[in-house]
Amino acid sequence: MGKFDECIETYHKEFEKIGVAKVDDKLLRKVAKACGPSLYRADASKVASGDKKELERVKQNFLIKKLGLKDTPKLDEGIKAIVDQFGSRNRNKYRAMFYYLAVKHFRKSGLFKD
Repeated sequence: MGKFDECIETYHKEFEKIGVAKVDDKLLRKVAKACGPSLYRADASKVASGDKKELERVKQNFLIKKLGLKDTPKLDEGIKAIVDQFGSRNRNKYRAMFYYLAVKHFRKSGLFKD
């Protein structure tokens, strides 16, 4: 099993822990690939949800640039909902999982079709 598949397996286990029962594996893989090499770097592979600058980067670089969303209060509400979904005790807010949940939350799965 390659490193990428190991990451995907880890994400599926983490999704189970936070109560996300149904994960679209194909979409997860595409979102994870969009994260690029950050998947393999310990610090970059996770979203520091307590760091306002980090959440602003997620908003600017992924939600606005990649997903094409407008910078409105709905974005901040969506980010908060995703952080809440992980739970305050969960330190494993993997970037690919965070982005996957954002894609689902903002209904942008169509951007990751074949």
